[in-house]
Amino acid sequence: MIERRFIAQKMKEYQIEEYISKNLRSVGHSHTKMVKTPLGEKIVIYASRPGLIVGRKGQNIKDLTSNLKKKFNLENPQIEISEVENLNLDANIVAERITDSLERFGAEKFKAIGHKSMEDVMRSGALGVEIIVSGKIPSSRAKSWRFYSGYLKKCGDIAITGVNKSQGQAKLKTGVIGVKISIMPPDIKLPDKVELVKDQEKKVEEVEEEKAADTEDKNTNDVPAEQTKEEGKAKAKKPRKKQVKEDES
Repeated sequence: MIERRFIAQKMKEYQIEEYISKNLRSVGHSHTKMVKTPLGEKIVIYASRPGLIVGRKGQNIKDLTSNLKKKFNLENPQIEISEVENLNLDANIVAERITDSLERFGAEKFKAIGHKSMEDVMRSGALGVEIIVSGKIPSSRAKSWRFYSGYLKKCGDIAITGVNKSQGQAKLKTGVIGVKISIMPPDIKLPDKVELVKDQEKKVEEVEEEKAADTEDKNTNDVPAEQTKEEGKAKAKKPRKKQVKEDES
């Protein structure tokens, strides 16, 4: 029963995120989080342009709250909007930018759009980026073009959890063009990264000083074996003093 509740909750969160991403197009929507509170459900929307989500006098966010309440049977949904700090390191926002540029300028300038997006991502400090554009560009036959730069993991656990990935579609007159983005952020911790310790020389000097002190203590405590034997014989030859008790007069 508990497993079913978790699965149902995750499915509900996914459906809400999908619904919000479809309704909030061209506003720089990154991702959505859902948190349960005592007052109701709290939905946090991360976007690059929060003003377009709120709308004039908050009309857009009021409509979105009422639609979420009716469609997903939410008791008291509270929508909170937070701005994304670095736009060029978010794969969803970069994919949305590329699709909007392709729909605006056409498929003829896809190379300029791809190179510019790749340079913006690398300037923001990313370790690596890969952009794949596929579709009927620039001819009538479908092709796939790849723009890549830097270092990007393609296998292992880091390629699944550490690399930011996203997909987008640009609808043109010639057909649908697909866009895939993969960004490796700068704060990722790689398992094969080795850091050298700079304080090794100091540790060696301390060990040498300790060895020198130990040798000095041994030299002071060492006594010749002959001297110890003679001292032992002299102690044995000495007569013991007898204690004589004086008679009290």
